[in-house]
Amino acid sequence: MNAMSLKAIVENALRPGYLPVIAGKVWTRLAEPGRRRARARAWCREHREDAETYARALDVGLWEESVAFGVELAAFAERRLKEVDAPLGGGGFVEFIYFLTRHLRPTTVVETGVAAGFTSCAILEALVRNDGGRLYSSDFPYFRLRAPEQYIGLLVEDHLKERWELFTMGDRENLKQITEKVDHIDIFHYDSDKSYRGRRLALGLIEKHLRPGSAIVMDDIDDNLFFRDFVRNSAYRHHVFPCGGKYVGVVFV
Repeated sequence: MNAMSLKAIVENALRPGYLPVIAGKVWTRLAEPGRRRARARAWCREHREDAETYARALDVGLWEESVAFGVELAAFAERRLKEVDAPLGGGGFVEFIYFLTRHLRPTTVVETGVAAGFTSCAILEALVRNDGGRLYSSDFPYFRLRAPEQYIGLLVEDHLKERWELFTMGDRENLKQITEKVDHIDIFHYDSDKSYRGRRLALGLIEKHLRPGSAIVMDDIDDNLFFRDFVRNSAYRHHVFPCGGKYVGVVFV
């Protein structure tokens, strides 16, 4: 860690409400060293399916639209992120998120983990083309960067923001606020704290707002055994899709 990152962490930790979230993230990383990752990856490999085959079986034309959107977003993001001197991460499974949002035509979507806003863009653009629905996003600023709020969702263009509400105090607080505003959740996309503890906390906060037909999309499920345990203990239909060397889990309630 360089001196600039350390200075940014100290500055952000002194901001109201930031220190407990930062401390929680650090503690989780120390408490969950990833000893079970090999078992999680083995389970994912055993249950994997091809996302394109799955999507084409539902709607070929919509999948092709989704792939085209992914190409456009990647080109736009490459140009936009060149203007930013900060490590903001990649784009995730944007084609599938876009496809699922267009296919299910949700009225309420909740996501955790915004970062630069790849997935937020995919969901919001799909909602615009559906002509309905709203996105509620939970994030916490990159506490290793100075003035980190400026980077959250920087790929989200102004014409998409009228369908978007962004919360930035960490999942525990954000999801409590979001679930007070909505009566149900049609799609829940989880891409924030990848620990077992973080996933369990988030699902505990939102699960009662799901309804028959709701979908849960969870990134990086091979990091630990949470997703395996979650689907084993429920009757929900689920799928496991490879994505960029990792795995994405999808559950239908």
